[in-house]
Amino acid sequence: MAETTTLHSVLQSQPHAIVERDGVRYTLLGTAHVSQASVDAVRDAIGSGAFDAVAVELDPQRLQALTDPDALAKLDLIQVIRTGKTALFAANLALAAYQRRLAEQLGIEPGAELKRAVLEARQRDLPVHLIDRDVGLTFKRASSKLGWWGRAKLGAGLFAALFADEEVGADEIEKLKQGDMLESSFGEFASDSPELYESVIAERDRYMAARLRETHGDAREVLAVVGAGHLQGLARHLGEETRAPDTIREELEALPKKSDVPWFTIVLATFVLGGFAWGFWQGGIDVGSDLLLQWVLATGVLGAIGCAVAGGHPLSILVAFVASPITPLHPALASGTLSALTEAWLRKPTYADFMALRNDVQSVRGWWRNRVARVLLNFFLTSLGTAIGVWTGGLRMLGKLVG
Repeated sequence: MAETTTLHSVLQSQPHAIVERDGVRYTLLGTAHVSQASVDAVRDAIGSGAFDAVAVELDPQRLQALTDPDALAKLDLIQVIRTGKTALFAANLALAAYQRRLAEQLGIEPGAELKRAVLEARQRDLPVHLIDRDVGLTFKRASSKLGWWGRAKLGAGLFAALFADEEVGADEIEKLKQGDMLESSFGEFASDSPELYESVIAERDRYMAARLRETHGDAREVLAVVGAGHLQGLARHLGEETRAPDTIREELEALPKKSDVPWFTIVLATFVLGGFAWGFWQGGIDVGSDLLLQWVLATGVLGAIGCAVAGGHPLSILVAFVASPITPLHPALASGTLSALTEAWLRKPTYADFMALRNDVQSVRGWWRNRVARVLLNFFLTSLGTAIGVWTGGLRMLGKLVG
């Protein structure tokens, strides 16, 4: 009776919903990711002894970030670059920087109630189910729906968040208490973009509902700790969805299939190589050589400048210069990737660099001081320089051909 009374008092003071289906009663506890009251409510709810399983709005990556202080230091940065996950790593870093600002301002770690749920459940030997979708999948699905301009705006916003050091506004904090951490990390862009809202919030409501149905096991009383912004949608999908949960999960984990034919690369390579061929054919070796030299200088110099501005090693700058002119011919030869790999190999980041990363990226000077951050700068600024060089070189070539 005491346990029931304790749980009743907890639920009375917190947003919640109870859904029963398939012989399981799911108690959905809506929390604020920056509230000590939510941490206390989670502790008391699990401590009541009323539940035989606990589910949390986390994926393995975010749980590791919350519970393992050395998680960043275990990262293989070269592997991140090689597998094309540099942009995703930067996005995760922006999220971490935003959470760090909140923690310093409010005196509580964002997501502390989720961490407390996992720790309390483990102490009582209760099964713990991570029901949120992998954050990388969420970023990729969101990005795929935005189009080129939307992705550029999103990238610029996330990159700006890495440098931001001002306090989070009161309105934003209040919204966070009623919303979702990922949504708040995207700032105003989320509210202005239906596509982003669909991937970051609505899809995850459906995903977590499916995961709850998939993972309850033998449990008959399940406590699900989720952000208050997911409470209504999660309860609706959990109670009304009739399709098989594994079908829903697989659907929401799938990424849009890219075309097997890289049309943009083919068109760009055809234009560049065709321009050189036309120059040699129509104007002889003088015109052809002039076109080739202008292209190499436009792309190579600007790519190398981007690498140099990022504080790149002389060999990284040389790699950027050599790779930039051939970047349009094949994605694997991208100057940003090759120069960043060279930088990471020559100036291998230390354990201290990884541990100081979240602090260093909050100041301009820290980006050049920290070796991890400098590799990221190398990737982005070299890529930017090369892109400008390709645009400039292409216009010069077009003018020469037309003239």
